Amino acid sequence: MGCFHSKTSRYYPGYEEPTVLAAETPFTVSEVEALHELYKKISSSIIDLMGSFIRRNLFADRIFDLFDYKRNGVIEFGEFVRSLGVFHPNAPVADKVAFAFRLYDLRNTGYIEKDELKEMVLALLHESDLVLSEDFVEMIVDKTFCDADTKGDGRIDLDEWKEFVSKNPSLIKNMTLPYLKDITLAFPSFVVHSEIDDSEV
Repeated sequence: MGCFHSKTSRYYPGYEEPTVLAAETPFTVSEVEALHELYKKISSSIIDLMGSFIRRNLFADRIFDLFDYKRNGVIEFGEFVRSLGVFHPNAPVADKVAFAFRLYDLRNTGYIEKDELKEMVLALLHESDLVLSEDFVEMIVDKTFCDADTKGDGRIDLDEWKEFVSKNPSLIKNMTLPYLKDITLAFPSFVVHSEIDDSEV
């Protein structure tokens, strides 16, 4: 009597086939497989850090929340690939703009409010080890709202955000990671020998 072992049995719960993920993202099958290797390394590094002190970071927490589509406190492989896909050079600009909007919409209300923007500006400054006066931060927030809140209702909706980004494209320049264009060349140590040819997808 034999046992049936599917190809995916060597993987864990939440694993998704590279062909499926490649079809839904800007990545090729080979790149998804390389991302799987990266995902495994990142996952084991995080587990190794669990016992040590981890500083809370609003920006990192927001990124985690946006990657964790299922809201189960775990970034599964499929969520990892789909979320990274937004940062791919070939990803649509509209996806990048929407992701950036959700990043600043801390309370998930569908609007960016002044206190949310201020909180994110302070977190980004802290992450960059930049120190600005409270008055200067207020000036940044006020100027942003003056330019972006075209409806004058004290909040920025997605349409206003899109218009603001179209006039200030540098706001999403960090939404493109050139290394994702061909992760197999950028990080050859993550390359695995695929059983599937990218041209078959």
